Amino acid sequence: MITYNKLWETMKTKGVSTYYLREKAGIDSKTIRRLKANENIETKTLDKLCQALDCQIEDIMQYVKN
Repeated sequence: MITYNKLWETMKTKGVSTYYLREKAGIDSKTIRRLKANENIETKTLDKLCQALDCQIEDIMQYVKN
């Protein structure tokens, strides 16, 4: 399973809010809800997150074996 727990840690470390992601990075509220629920998202969203947070993919997602 892919989890986005690291995303919230990275956001906290960098002082970034979900408001910033919505307003400045162009990530809609529906996508943020999907991230919180560890649901599927598009790779272009992952790209936007990495750009907005100036981070690597491993800073926002993690594979957890079931």
